[in-house]
Amino acid sequence: MNYFKLSKEELLREKTRLDEKYLEIKDKKINLNMSRGKPSIEQLNLSNEISKNINDDFIYSGFDIRNYGCLEGLPEARKIMSDLIGCPPENTIVCGNSSLSIMHDTICNFYVKGINGCKPWSEQKVKFLCPSPGYDRHFYICEFFNIEMIQVKLNDDGPDMDTVENLVSKDESIKGIWCVPKYSNPEGIIYSDETVRRLANLRPLAKDFKIFWDNAYSVHDLYNYIPLTNIFEECKKSHNESFPIAYCSTSKITFASAGISAIGCLGENFESMKKYFSTKIVSFDKFNQARHIKFLKNLQNIKEHMKKQASILRPKFELIIDKFKKTFSDNPILKWTSPKGGYFISVYSHGSASRIEKLCSDLGLIITPAGASYPYGKDVDDSNIRIAPSYPSIDELKMAIDIFILCVKISSIEKMLGNLSQ
Repeated sequence: MNYFKLSKEELLREKTRLDEKYLEIKDKKINLNMSRGKPSIEQLNLSNEISKNINDDFIYSGFDIRNYGCLEGLPEARKIMSDLIGCPPENTIVCGNSSLSIMHDTICNFYVKGINGCKPWSEQKVKFLCPSPGYDRHFYICEFFNIEMIQVKLNDDGPDMDTVENLVSKDESIKGIWCVPKYSNPEGIIYSDETVRRLANLRPLAKDFKIFWDNAYSVHDLYNYIPLTNIFEECKKSHNESFPIAYCSTSKITFASAGISAIGCLGENFESMKKYFSTKIVSFDKFNQARHIKFLKNLQNIKEHMKKQASILRPKFELIIDKFKKTFSDNPILKWTSPKGGYFISVYSHGSASRIEKLCSDLGLIITPAGASYPYGKDVDDSNIRIAPSYPSIDELKMAIDIFILCVKISSIEKMLGNLSQ
């Protein structure tokens, strides 16, 4: 049924039918959550061996993991994380469980101390380019430090580089750009080779400009492994080694709250971050690093482990996309992405995203807040919603998507009827 071809009377009848179905579901007092990309219990169980694989092996490369020291991380852990991050091991620091925490630390460091011989960011006007839709927590960091966010359109191959190149070349206050280069949150796109090269060849007016390279989903392929052009290698070619600062973690590889993370950067960036960390910690948790070394072993073993993760996630993504195709192929009130990896599906409704969120919430289905994927939480079209399929079971997901589809239909009809009344 194509709603755009219905008369006002037909839309009203359809609305009545959907409202009745809505009230039936509301009486069931459902409690479902698709708001964040949390690994499911089945995914977490794949890594349970990590909790019991140390025994009495306390010495790694001459370091006693029970004691202080080794700020940059165990050499074996640095190698594993450098392979994930795309930065040489000697320029990789292995940290605690949260890569988001390191991103916050990086900006805090530059905010207080500055970088590349420039004034601290606290003494400058600072703006960031924010490809959108994007990762809401990147935007929260900017808001915390009063960094002005400039929205840049995210295309199928990455940020709109014509816009990026133009802006950074004219405005010295633009100090950074957020990038999730592989299976971006929430669109699930992969930056093209050309996009990575153009980022590496930027000519910013600011001497302290940085590319914040959040490579969170580097091995999170649902099907075949897809490589990403290495930003560090491209920046070396263009003599812009000071641009990239890369991050990754094992939060969606092993345990979400008990993994390890890493930062990779070159030259002054590396020395500055190492000095910053040395003022707040003697060493990160080497015991946890050792557990991950024994469990993950190397990049090839990680890829094999991630195939098991994919076997759990893939049916969930396919279930949602299949339902969307069956429901909306002839009723174009919803558009969606079909990512080959990562953790999210991004949808665009003809109705109001904020209205859909409210309708879902009243039925007991929690979804990501409308507008969350945009700077300051403002989606001017009020159309985008991020769906996180990972945590619910297949049966729960079927119920959740049916509810979501119902709310999309109701919102769309309400909008159409509103337009007809004007």
